Amino acid sequence: MGNFLRRIVDVEHECIDPAAALEFVADPAFGGFAMFVGRVREQNQGRAVTGVSYDVFEQLALVGFDDIMRRAQEQFGPRLKIYLAHARGRLGIGDVAVVVAVGTPHRDEAFRACRQVIEAVKHGSPIWKQEHYVDGSSEWSEGCSLCEPHEQDSRAESRHDGHAHG
Repeated sequence: MGNFLRRIVDVEHECIDPAAALEFVADPAFGGFAMFVGRVREQNQGRAVTGVSYDVFEQLALVGFDDIMRRAQEQFGPRLKIYLAHARGRLGIGDVAVVVAVGTPHRDEAFRACRQVIEAVKHGSPIWKQEHYVDGSSEWSEGCSLCEPHEQDSRAESRHDGHAHG
């Protein structure tokens, strides 16, 4: 799989580098590049967060990442390049938790493939997130596929429904 690079990054020893992701997917034949960078935010569902910890079943996650990237290539073509890295360990506010970068000959495939890959990782990978809160408590997250969309998120989605805005 020369067109794919997938990694689990132990944050005790290194950080995820979005620039490395772009470098991997760079190709002079490509005109389209898309990247998703997920960072630890200071609030989640109304609670002040001090950081998160990710636990990963690494072997299974990497096999799953391979399958996710292979499916994207089947859908968007053999010239697709994908970089996928997810953190393992304790991260603070602003730290990079996940990066997906995609390079393709055209922008439409880059956007769609990037979205498909990050959604598949978030909804189907053996990665567990424990949030740490300002009050000293912590909780394991239920996962994004089990969370109800927030009212604000629903309003934002309705504004971005594919119609032109003037």
